Amino acid sequence: MGLLSSLLLFTQGLWPVQAADRLEVEIDGVVLPITVEELGHWVRSGGRSRSELNTWLMLLDADSRAGLIRLLKAPVLTRRSFGQQMLRSWAARPLLDALGDLIRVEGAKGERSQEVVTTLERLLTKQASVSTLDLLEALPNERLRLDLDALVLAASRWRHQMQRHQVLTAQLASSTATAQSTSAELTSERDVSMRSMRLAADHRPEGVRVQIWSPPPERSGSTSSWVVLMPGLGGDPEHFHWLARALASQGWPVVVIGHPGSDAAAVQALLDGRSPFVGAKALRQRLADLKSVLGAHRSDQLAIDAEEVVLVGHSLGALTALLAAGAEPVNGLEERCQLALKDLPLTNLSQLLQCELAAGEVLTPLPPSTSLKAVVGLNSFGSLIWPSTQFGSLQTPLLLMGGTFDLITPPLSEQLALLGALGNHPASRAVIVEGASHFSPVRVEGQAGNGRGDDLFQLGENLVGIQPLAVQRQLAGELIQFLREVELGESMGMSQHLHAGSIRWHRLNRDDAKRLVKDSQ
Repeated sequence: MGLLSSLLLFTQGLWPVQAADRLEVEIDGVVLPITVEELGHWVRSGGRSRSELNTWLMLLDADSRAGLIRLLKAPVLTRRSFGQQMLRSWAARPLLDALGDLIRVEGAKGERSQEVVTTLERLLTKQASVSTLDLLEALPNERLRLDLDALVLAASRWRHQMQRHQVLTAQLASSTATAQSTSAELTSERDVSMRSMRLAADHRPEGVRVQIWSPPPERSGSTSSWVVLMPGLGGDPEHFHWLARALASQGWPVVVIGHPGSDAAAVQALLDGRSPFVGAKALRQRLADLKSVLGAHRSDQLAIDAEEVVLVGHSLGALTALLAAGAEPVNGLEERCQLALKDLPLTNLSQLLQCELAAGEVLTPLPPSTSLKAVVGLNSFGSLIWPSTQFGSLQTPLLLMGGTFDLITPPLSEQLALLGALGNHPASRAVIVEGASHFSPVRVEGQAGNGRGDDLFQLGENLVGIQPLAVQRQLAGELIQFLREVELGESMGMSQHLHAGSIRWHRLNRDDAKRLVKDSQ
């Protein structure tokens, strides 16, 4: 939120040269002119200063006053280069539009200047971090307006977004769960082998890097399908060795794709300020990477005997899989983006990326492969792209997995709604794990030991959620069971609520997923 706070201060005008000395605070329909110095004194005194501002702010309850102080004191920026990349990215525009009603800068009309970035850079030469208040005091502008009425309205909308997810969590938690343990067979990974190779590709001079995981000899040829596994944004093939190894141990050959430009190295370059991230370019490259892998299989370069393919992806990799399955975006995406971004989707950050991809005009599905067996999405998203059941339903079996602790691709808005929109096949289902997050499927080196590794994704429990290794075992078990049922032509049947030790998860059919979404409205 600190970084987002800096975006509150952009407008469509040029920045006057004189420093700001006047602030208008709008509360309960009344505009109160004060000085920026007075606001600073009020914040630094913890709201105890004697002033006209304090008198008006006493109209807010104690929690609201404390929240405002936290907002103004929050670090806007602690890493200058990442802030520059963020402010110059596509995502800055909808954030500015959504937050512009809260703090407004008045001045001459014209093109938006980069004065805010200049001010941040200047402040960071003198201090390690910059707060919203620091920026207010340093910005050169004649007049600023802080609209607390708009802030209260925005908070109400965000609270409603969060309450919808709390309703889902409560409903799932109230269900009676049946005990189910992962069998020893599913955890056996002996004799699995892995080899790496690069596939020639016109769009990548260095080729497409893939890792090919082969089943043990006694299971070779035991399945009719093979698996393509695609990491999410910032993900590397190494993050999903655990899943590739589990699938290969049960007979499925697995090809894991590396995606330069949207892998861990690309995210590190973004954080270091060496390179921006462009979502449209990343998705275009990923679709081309997948086409290269499928083409290499047809030309027998991969030396995989199975014919039918299962597309598995995490996050952005899952979106790539859905487009590769031929899912056509529903008309009216631009209008849906305008509506979604109006209220700033802090409880569903994937909507920002969906709208960036829509603006980049890259949401074009591939011609569906006749050899496509199934599609699996880990922490998938696409609720704005496929919002209804009228168009784009897949005839291919679809498995969507997520966690109740995920606010990047929340299960209610994404996996469950997406299953209702696309999961037309009777074997389709959603699996929701209580307490799991967007990053639960990511395993870094050393995680099996102390939970840390020499990796960009040294994620703690606050991001990963509960017991990631136990969650990964259940995700692998659910995926393997789904693939076995698809092989046998079995339908989903009744929804089930399950637990293994302290891990609870829910296997939901399409009808129950749609009901849960409807109940949360």
